[in-house]
Amino acid sequence: MKGLRFKHWFTGASIGVGLFVLIAATPVNSFFEVTKQLDIFTTLYRELNTYYVDTLNPEKLIQSGIYEMCSSLDPYTDYIPEDNIQEYRQQTTGRYGGIGSLIGTRNDFVIITDPYEGFPAAKSGLRPGDKILEIDGKSMRKSNSDDVSKHLRGKAGTSLMLKIARLQSDGTEKEMPITLVREEIKIKNVPYSGMLDENIGYIRLNGFTERAGTEVRNAMIALISKNKAKGIVFDLRGNPGGLLNEAINVASCFIDKGTPIVSTKGKIIDQNKEYITLNDPVDTKIPMVILADGGSASAAEIVTGSMQDLDRAVVVGQRTFGKGLVQSTHSLPYNAKLKITTAKYYIPSGRCIQAINYAEKKEDGSVQKKADSLKVAFKTKGGRIVYDGVGIDPDVKTEEEKISQIAIALYVQSVFFDYAQKYRTAHEAIPSAKNFSLTDAEYLDFVKYVSEKKDFKYSTSSEKLLEELKATAEKEKTFDAFKSDYEQMKQKLEHDKKQDLMKEKKVLKEMLEQEIASHYYLNTGRIEATVKTDPEVLKSIELLKDKAKLQELLQVKK
Repeated sequence: MKGLRFKHWFTGASIGVGLFVLIAATPVNSFFEVTKQLDIFTTLYRELNTYYVDTLNPEKLIQSGIYEMCSSLDPYTDYIPEDNIQEYRQQTTGRYGGIGSLIGTRNDFVIITDPYEGFPAAKSGLRPGDKILEIDGKSMRKSNSDDVSKHLRGKAGTSLMLKIARLQSDGTEKEMPITLVREEIKIKNVPYSGMLDENIGYIRLNGFTERAGTEVRNAMIALISKNKAKGIVFDLRGNPGGLLNEAINVASCFIDKGTPIVSTKGKIIDQNKEYITLNDPVDTKIPMVILADGGSASAAEIVTGSMQDLDRAVVVGQRTFGKGLVQSTHSLPYNAKLKITTAKYYIPSGRCIQAINYAEKKEDGSVQKKADSLKVAFKTKGGRIVYDGVGIDPDVKTEEEKISQIAIALYVQSVFFDYAQKYRTAHEAIPSAKNFSLTDAEYLDFVKYVSEKKDFKYSTSSEKLLEELKATAEKEKTFDAFKSDYEQMKQKLEHDKKQDLMKEKKVLKEMLEQEIASHYYLNTGRIEATVKTDPEVLKSIELLKDKAKLQELLQVKK
């Protein structure tokens, strides 16, 4: 399954300056309406506070009004109270103090799911599946992930003691103490880069927090100088974006210094800016394929769109998300922040790829994406036709991978994870993730494991439709008339887990191999095991090796 899917916050003016701009830019009749509505609001709250039968919680009540006001504008304008500032900073910097691991809940305990390479959890030997029993002597039984996370996080340099339970090969659990020292955790924007074969390099970029440009630059230098890469696959699938300046820094790796990448236009003149590349490129000639999909948004779309507009790379995948809005942050009293949409951005061809006009909502408050028929044509640097308004359309469109119901159920119910943990206890080592594969006998053992799991349940699409039909018939009191037909159809649809596991063997085996590889080699192992069979990565390699085809895609069609 593809990777997981921030927005950029500019440093904004203080609330005092923001209010002055609002008043200066507001017509007199609108200013009267603002004053009127604020007067109504304060009077209304005073009446509620005085006469409502129960005691009010002013913070909760007023914040709910603030949140609703912001969300009525667009999904990105948001109020950030002081309590959430730390989380907001982590989203923009990718930094926090802790042990460096994802965690999840299983039964009555929280478990380690993904230790980050090079940080305390991994360095201390914690493994995926380890059950957290205690932290500094306090029981974590029946604690949720948020509670455990608060205990694991803290100031860098401080120590903590965990008591964990680790699954053994005989099915029992062994309790053991683990001492860790918290560090400043910087989540990598580039979780992996490496060679796909002897000629093609690969970079995966998951976000645009601080140093994203530096991480991409270092990866490019290593691939080209050290590994002699002759082509690059740049993977931006599922990348939700982040800092605008980091989008510029990433683009700087591939484009000549001084090249315009994006411009912003807003209601306030200070928001009208043009951003150009400020650093010397690593390489402007090496052939590139950018992978993008519906989860590629914001800063990821700036990089994807600018590389397409400048005819620097071929885009492969599906249409991107379509977020062409810029947010800036403004300070509020009591250490709160307002993140507000202040501008739209435009990539080098002049197009804005914002898919939804939030200013034109229907009476019921709903919004719609811009219709394809309303798209406006623009031209790339070399004269190719591209369109605005609905995200970035790929140069080579691929079909989104369809995942079967059983694959989804195995993933969501953590069956892959549980079997990988069992496999890890029985095998001290495996080959490298690139070379690891399960034998047919090992896959049959997985089939047996799943077939014997009494708590594993899933339904096919046909079964779901049949149950919906039954529910509707019962509601309309017509079910008795075809109850026997329903029972016969249900029996026909009853599926044998073992049969479905064999029918979907290719995909399920690949997903299981990826999970097992991550239990030995963490995220690097998961990515290496994934890209070797990823259809879009394989398509990109094929394109990069076909120079004539690649050049044809970057030329104007006659």
